[in-house]
Amino acid sequence: MTSSADTARKPRGRLALFVALLAGGLVLAGLLALGTWQVKRLAWKQDLIARVTRQQVAPPVAAPGQADWPALNRSADEYRRLQLQGEFDHSRETLVRASTEYGTGYWVLTPLHSRQGFWLLVNRGYVPPEFRSRESRLATEPQGPQVLTGLLRLTEPKGSLLQANEPAAGRWYSRDVRAIAAARGLGGPVAPYFVDQALPPEAAGADSTPETWPRAGLTVLNFSNNHLVYAVTWFTLAAMLAAALIWLSRRAWQRQLPAAASAHATPDPAADRRG
Repeated sequence: MTSSADTARKPRGRLALFVALLAGGLVLAGLLALGTWQVKRLAWKQDLIARVTRQQVAPPVAAPGQADWPALNRSADEYRRLQLQGEFDHSRETLVRASTEYGTGYWVLTPLHSRQGFWLLVNRGYVPPEFRSRESRLATEPQGPQVLTGLLRLTEPKGSLLQANEPAAGRWYSRDVRAIAAARGLGGPVAPYFVDQALPPEAAGADSTPETWPRAGLTVLNFSNNHLVYAVTWFTLAAMLAAALIWLSRRAWQRQLPAAASAHATPDPAADRRG
């Protein structure tokens, strides 16, 4: 005969099992979603690496003009090699916080008025803190018409992950083209991208002396690609959790079979008469 305590424990046990299976199912769905996301990121990263590799050996093209600006996008255009022609306005340069192989310092962003009639910001390179003042670099400022090459980079709005740009205070943590152009009062059309200036061939291998600041050619083109490892990790955890949920379900089912058989067993008439 089943006691009242056993009868009360059964619904609680079923509820606990249901909650455990539901929670496990939600976690399983999350793991599968993370694994799938990493597979998509893997495809994106492989495409990025292949595209950048192709672009580094392609001849430079003219900087995109106003008619091309609406169609620019990160996946197709970033890191394209460009050739620029125009004149710098060094009086309106902007320093943006940077962290490079030379340490922490600043990117020097200088407006270039292109031959095509619009402004674009050129990241002329890195300077350490002791050379942040323009006066310390006047002797090496390029003057007059310039022809240079560089990599197209799309704007970095608002600031870094941890610090927002403060235009009024002159503190910049990202290369926000629109905000910098407004702060520097650039009149006329301004390209929605900036250009990382390439290191001139004659300067390749030169020592980092004060005469070489700002130091160009520091764009990071080595992209880490650990997405396959992450995807395998998430899918492995999902498989382990799925196996645990299957085992838990089967174990609960096996426990219920004897109970169900007892509940449906035919009463013994002789036992009733004896009672």
